[in-house]
Amino acid sequence: MSEQEEEEGMGSYAKNKSNPKLTLLPLIALIFYEVSGGPFGVEDSVRAGAGPLLSLLGFFIFPLIWSIPEALLTAELATSFPENGGYVIWISSAFSPFWGFQEGFWKWLSGVMDNALYPVLFLDYLKHSLPIFHQMIARVPALLGITLSLTYLNYRGLHIVGFSAVVLAAFSLLPFLIMGILSIPKIRPSRWLLVDFNKVDWRGYFNSMLWNLNYWDKASTLAGEVEDPSKTFPKALLGGLVLVMSSYLIPLLAATGALGSSPSEWTDGYFAEVGMLIGGFWLKLWIQAAAAVSNLGLFEAEMCSDSFQLLGMSKLGMLPSVFAVRSRYGTPTVSILLSATGVIFLSWMSFQEIMEFLNFLYAVGMLLEVAAFITLRVKRPDLHRPYRVPLQTFWVGMICVPPSFLLILVMCLASWRTSVVSGAVILVGFVLYPALLHAKSKNWMLFEAELPPSSSNGWQQQLSENKEVELVEEEQSLMQDNSKPDQQDLDLT
Repeated sequence: MSEQEEEEGMGSYAKNKSNPKLTLLPLIALIFYEVSGGPFGVEDSVRAGAGPLLSLLGFFIFPLIWSIPEALLTAELATSFPENGGYVIWISSAFSPFWGFQEGFWKWLSGVMDNALYPVLFLDYLKHSLPIFHQMIARVPALLGITLSLTYLNYRGLHIVGFSAVVLAAFSLLPFLIMGILSIPKIRPSRWLLVDFNKVDWRGYFNSMLWNLNYWDKASTLAGEVEDPSKTFPKALLGGLVLVMSSYLIPLLAATGALGSSPSEWTDGYFAEVGMLIGGFWLKLWIQAAAAVSNLGLFEAEMCSDSFQLLGMSKLGMLPSVFAVRSRYGTPTVSILLSATGVIFLSWMSFQEIMEFLNFLYAVGMLLEVAAFITLRVKRPDLHRPYRVPLQTFWVGMICVPPSFLLILVMCLASWRTSVVSGAVILVGFVLYPALLHAKSKNWMLFEAELPPSSSNGWQQQLSENKEVELVEEEQSLMQDNSKPDQQDLDLT
């Protein structure tokens, strides 16, 4: 791209900078895809739970002890620090930039590992109808093509991703609503109570529950792209919570109540067979298509958050300035490319391996977020909080105990391999941060900002200064763009 084209692109971005802000409905859809994407993948919870009972209880109880506390925490902190970077800023404000960087590194890697699942799952659903995708000669090019195509869609703009998420969510959830209605005459409530405790796979069960109900905090990394975040974020999180719980419970209640299937039959993709048995071949095809499409939505939402997290870290001086460079569509180009590269390199891992690794790193990062939440309540009671959880600090701490216990339990149940590899990743983060500081001191890399003081005041001041710089840059770009003669005027001349 020439210098002139780049200037015109950035001028076009500045002129339309206010247009692509995320509104309520697209943000709900993005949160839905960050957390869930539909009931695809919950089949393992029935198999690992040795029957419907534990799966149904899990999706009733875990949102109360896990999802709601995490969503409340996210609502309060995302509105207190409404900038790209999300939890990186929270941790830095409560503790230090060192721990903020570690949080960002763990969460970014966890997100990239999570995203590596979705192109694979997309082909796993398609191969039931197109057996050619069983063969590596067709599978590898398809994986690369899917990843690159979806990466380009992310590059084209956040508003496109948000609108796409709304459409994909509607298409993916409608067949399960129809299946729920068709199953009503066949439901036998006694089937919901079946369980064989001697065959329960507790590690698989808890990992499945956490994976299907985590990442409520992910959308905070693009808070700077949300219209009126102090009002929009709490509403979007509430809407997302209702949508996620409904998308799990309606299909599970319908399928397990209407059919007497053995727990061993509940593997990935089994909902398509349920659709066949309840509604017929047409519903099976729709669910297969919905599953494939849902994985695309999950990929888009995850990459969107991962790339804007890197942009936020760059704006705060934690990463080189190249990660903050935006395309003419307002998207962080280098951050998107780095996230896509990580997805391609991790796609060879198995589903279970990826899920356990990302859950471990996610759990470590989430424990740090809980600690930051409580610390900021104690150290900074005067911090401006447009949305505040309506509880005293003591009771806020109490509602954080069950999710913290769950996170520690998942880490304790991890295999030795997962623990060793995750420990190595943590050590890499410990080394990477001082290495970047050394590179900054030697001017080996260009950084946008110096790290602010390790206090919430320092971080809020830095965010305010970043906002002022962006406004000045926007005004300068507009002035340059307006000073250029209009092409129509040149033609007339």
